[in-house]
Amino acid sequence: MASEQQTSQDGGGVATAEQAQDTLTVTDNRTGRSYELEITDGTVRGMDLRQIKVSEDDFGLMSYDPAFTNTASCRSAITYIDGETGILQHRGYPIEQLCEQSSYVEVAYLLVFGELPTKAQLDRWVYDITHHTYVHENIKKFVEGFRYDAHPMGMLLASVGALSTFYPDAKQIDDPEERYMAAIRMIAKMPTLAAFAYRHNLGLPYIYPDNDLSYSENFLSMLYKMTAVKYEPDPRLARALDVLFILHADHEQNCSTNAVRSVGSSQVDPYSAVAAGVAALYGPLHGGANEAVLRMLRRIEKPENIPDFLEGVKKREERLMGFGHRVYKNYDPRARIIKKHVDEVLEATGDNPLLDIAVELEKRALDDEYFTERKLYPNVDFYSGLIYEALRIPADMFTVIFAIPRTSGWVAQWMELNEDSEQKIARPRQIYTGERDRDYVAIGDREGPEKITGPPARRPPRPRRGA
Repeated sequence: MASEQQTSQDGGGVATAEQAQDTLTVTDNRTGRSYELEITDGTVRGMDLRQIKVSEDDFGLMSYDPAFTNTASCRSAITYIDGETGILQHRGYPIEQLCEQSSYVEVAYLLVFGELPTKAQLDRWVYDITHHTYVHENIKKFVEGFRYDAHPMGMLLASVGALSTFYPDAKQIDDPEERYMAAIRMIAKMPTLAAFAYRHNLGLPYIYPDNDLSYSENFLSMLYKMTAVKYEPDPRLARALDVLFILHADHEQNCSTNAVRSVGSSQVDPYSAVAAGVAALYGPLHGGANEAVLRMLRRIEKPENIPDFLEGVKKREERLMGFGHRVYKNYDPRARIIKKHVDEVLEATGDNPLLDIAVELEKRALDDEYFTERKLYPNVDFYSGLIYEALRIPADMFTVIFAIPRTSGWVAQWMELNEDSEQKIARPRQIYTGERDRDYVAIGDREGPEKITGPPARRPPRPRRGA
């Protein structure tokens, strides 16, 4: 770093003390030149690095940041996270207050529109969502076409993408009415599509939405209704599910949200952009963590085995699932809230021995400096799987239920993206590491092993089974 008296040879002047507070002075030791980079909101613009060149025909300096671990890709006013202190806020409202006093549908309105609704606004919002929960009968036939054992996330991914063909006007992304209707439809229909996937796996008839029930009650009805004329969900279960929906509604620029924004930057219709989010959530590193927690708890078997398990973690022989987070370096505030509702759910569904293991595991880990020094605290996945299991939801459905509330966040992020004048189609740079300037070799003159020893650049097509 240079002193504030150094100047850029590209036309900069001497930096004053006041300017130095809002700029970064960089010296390129290859050329001896110095550059002033403006600091805004604690960041420097990546394009400002391009002026740093060895020669005029040089492309300019780029930053290299795999997985965007220290790169801001957008400005957003939706969700604020302070990972060091364990703070999560939506539009400025603490997640604790929203879970205590609000409903998921109201939080969805907050995410999309930026303010808590008035009574009249909420009534209209709830009405619109409730009366758009039905899906076209052809979508039902579409889901019926999957194998009986198809993964429910695969079915959800395909059916969400298929919605774009049923609402072609959604591609008019500059039309406020079309954007509103797309938001309504996706938030309303996601539980219906998820429930259809669940019933399909069980070979049960699909249950249509019940407009007399709340958002979470309706989802439970579509999952579990059998012969009863009217399904009446346990209010404790419905409330716990609603809180889970609030906790999963949005979480800043995570993998799936980044996917929605990246694909949405092409100005594709919102259904296709959200389908990209579902696809990203399908990955076990993003949406499958709570399932891994349950597998871990079952492997521990009983509280008495926890000390040996934790010793195995320290020796890197075991993995402590549900602890630690890319963003949070403190106790995940969502985990604290979920923990309060586990007892209510089990009161309605019956005891689960895995809860005793989870509570003891958390206690012992937080009493151990090995884990606290590494900032390994419980995250949202540690207890959410226990609630899902208590609701008799199979592990394959966990990520599907995650996708239901995250849809409101995806929609809000997609809308914000389209209103941001700075956004362009996403197109990251790369550092090329391959060969250059090779001459083509005729196939008869090429040398190599007789058998393929690794994955080829492109596999030959597999023979099709059946017709």
